[in-house]
Amino acid sequence: MAIIDKPTDYFDTLLYSGTGSSNAITGLDFQPDWVSIKKRSAAGSGNVYDSVRGALKHISTNLTAAEETESSGAGLTAFGSNGFTVGTEPTGNGSVNQSSQTYVGWCWKAGTSVSGDTTGSGTLKTYTGSVNTTSGFSIIKYTGNGTSGHTIPHNLTQKPAMIIVKNLTGDNWTVYHHKIASDPATDYIFLNSTAAASDYVGYWNDTEPTSSVFTVGNDGGTNANNVSLIAYCFAEKQGYSKFSSYVGNGSSSSGPFIFTGFKPAFLMIKATNAAKSWMLLDNKRNPSGLSGANTVDYRLRADTDEATSDNAGGMDFLSNGFKPLNTDTSTNQSGTNYIYMAFAENPFVTSTGVP
Repeated sequence: MAIIDKPTDYFDTLLYSGTGSSNAITGLDFQPDWVSIKKRSAAGSGNVYDSVRGALKHISTNLTAAEETESSGAGLTAFGSNGFTVGTEPTGNGSVNQSSQTYVGWCWKAGTSVSGDTTGSGTLKTYTGSVNTTSGFSIIKYTGNGTSGHTIPHNLTQKPAMIIVKNLTGDNWTVYHHKIASDPATDYIFLNSTAAASDYVGYWNDTEPTSSVFTVGNDGGTNANNVSLIAYCFAEKQGYSKFSSYVGNGSSSSGPFIFTGFKPAFLMIKATNAAKSWMLLDNKRNPSGLSGANTVDYRLRADTDEATSDNAGGMDFLSNGFKPLNTDTSTNQSGTNYIYMAFAENPFVTSTGVP
């Protein structure tokens, strides 16, 4: 497996201040295909945009609401060669460019267009998407058929480690994670909720994804008949991304060390056997020296509209992994199981074998 030496070719975080008018946000080494924007300085929904659905269309990670199409000149108006442009306030939930407010934009690259027909049980439907097999990320917009056993091509050429699906007419954000349970295809968890993982055949049809497709059941959250759904699919790549799990120990002096094989740039964590929020941490929002050179204190939550909060001494981002540094129950409650997705700032070992 090839090692990605420069993670910022495929993922990066941008911080910016709102202006209330057209505002070009630049600084990426790529043109983004998925941009997730969250207000930092005040409450606001997490608004998700992608190049497959097109600019001006957002869905909010903390809501079950349907996709909203913003008026021309509002919301995220364009994906640029090294960033994105935001305009006036969205007409719906949340905010991406309010004057004098601060924001974070998490950005991923896909880039190669794909299209075709779904497979499996029931009436075959069309899909379109964008994929990057090097970084293991695809965006697939598909039409549901309401039949258990419907299979959706993800185009990653390897088994996904995590899949996030949203019904664009309104429903929960349904998440598959390969470490959610001993039999992960039987369980699901919602991105927009604090709820623990549960067992239900209706979402993933109790069927593991393969190197070519993921399977859905007959629930509307992943397979509503004749309805458009969007899937964000991730495969693990050495030195760039990690999707795994750990158990908290409740210690503020010696939390568990979680090996990723790289220094994290972004981390999302969720307890699976307890009702806790999805914690969002990155390497850009932490003020220098607040709790130490490696310590990330500032956090946001995917399932709420809360502003940034200071979780002092919260998490160490280390050269080859991360380590909780306090007893926060959302990341380090004793005996609690957590899943995470992590993307790299720097790989611990490069393709030349140099740390």
